Amino acid sequence: MRPAIVLVQPEIAGNTGSVGRTCVALDLDLCLVKPYGFEITDRNVRRAGLDYWKHVRLHEYEDWEDFLIRRAPRPEALFLFEEYGTTSFYDADYPPDFHLVFGQETVGLPPAVTAGRADRMVRLPMRSPHIRSLNLANAATAAAYQALRGVL
Repeated sequence: MRPAIVLVQPEIAGNTGSVGRTCVALDLDLCLVKPYGFEITDRNVRRAGLDYWKHVRLHEYEDWEDFLIRRAPRPEALFLFEEYGTTSFYDADYPPDFHLVFGQETVGLPPAVTAGRADRMVRLPMRSPHIRSLNLANAATAAAYQALRGVL
């Protein structure tokens, strides 16, 4: 299975477009789990992805269960990004079929995704006490480069 960035219920088209651009740059799949806070045909998605959007390997899912059934990632390949994750993304051991999972920009991952998966939760360390999280597109890009560190 191909590695992927997974956005669960993304709210901002521009972030999704930017993550799509990162996926093209790094040869990753982009998995989007509905509902979205925008229309996937929104010109803002394409604007942020520029002319690269046509090259995004996009996979859409109706909900988290649909993603788990149809995509069927191995549990060990799931990395759930949350500010309260106990493992730094520097310390995670990413397999070749990794799936980096990010939640909504405003509230993070829903309980249906995190329930029973505390061991799969990772965080991006913040050095400043004034910041608790990064912009979704920035966080996904940083995580993707870290996951690919042994390959690039």
